Amino acid sequence: MRLSARFNAWFDARLPLADHHSTGQRNTYILPTGAGALFGVLLLVLLLASINYQLSLGYALTFLLAGSALAGLHMTHATLRGLQMRLRTGGPAFAGGHAEVEITLDNPGAARHGIGLGWRTLGPREGRRKAPDERAWTDLPARGTATVRLQLPLAARGWQPLPPIVAETRFPLGLFRAWTVWRPAARVLAWPKPEQPALPLPAGGAQATPDHDSPAQAHPPAPQVAPASQELTFDQLRPWRTGDALRQVAWKKAARTGELVSREAEALPGQALWLDEAAARSAAGGLEHRMSRLAAWVLAAEQAARPVGLRLGAQHWLPGSGDAHRRALLDALGTWNAGAR
Repeated sequence: MRLSARFNAWFDARLPLADHHSTGQRNTYILPTGAGALFGVLLLVLLLASINYQLSLGYALTFLLAGSALAGLHMTHATLRGLQMRLRTGGPAFAGGHAEVEITLDNPGAARHGIGLGWRTLGPREGRRKAPDERAWTDLPARGTATVRLQLPLAARGWQPLPPIVAETRFPLGLFRAWTVWRPAARVLAWPKPEQPALPLPAGGAQATPDHDSPAQAHPPAPQVAPASQELTFDQLRPWRTGDALRQVAWKKAARTGELVSREAEALPGQALWLDEAAARSAAGGLEHRMSRLAAWVLAAEQAARPVGLRLGAQHWLPGSGDAHRRALLDALGTWNAGAR
């Protein structure tokens, strides 16, 4: 392991895992920037020239510039010190995409400027290409708050821990950089990336529910297809619930009564569909390929207004529809044997 990787591992072990971070004297660090180092060399040259030639104005200029740098040092550190930061994730996203992380900064004092937040990146010596600077910059009003949103790339499905977050500033002169490192405790779930192009939905209709006391069947019984001309009755309607798809709403009844009601999943157009790993197998695909194919089929069934159920091993999810049901199936596909590659 490289020396820089060892240092980062040792440094990260000292940081607590938390979704709230407060900056103070003990966790806010400051060092000169490249411009600050050159400025220090310039001050040294001015001082040597003033001593050699006995220039009173040279002394005055040297100490004036040095005093300005010291004042800038204090202001840079104070810009970052005393902040309260809170983190909130935006929910799951598909692998290969980005998850959104929202950070709220609370400022208990005077206005602050030029604060940047971003993920800590590793250099090429640690086995990863250093990412470009993707800091999100913001200003904080006096005794106010600001919100910063970061995009986290999701390389693979499953639960992904958030990398350390760096908050930094170079305000006001750019001669010093103050920063703090924060290790979030939150994780984000990456759903399988849907297969592209997606294969047609497998043939089959509503099938018997698996027995809880017996393992899931690899080949479910013959489908029992409901009549295509099935019509909805009042008994097949229920009050609208959060997560119901718009196409489930009985708009004519809502227009007459002013009350939102939804059709039950069994009464949706089309027949119920059961999905499992056996239906997604292919000669060239492994576990990740099967999960991607099942994710594409879940989305396709949602578009086709077909209630869809899912079997994974001994677990099963009954056919249903709507946003909440779709998220439950994608959550299951994102976490199913995610450590097995």
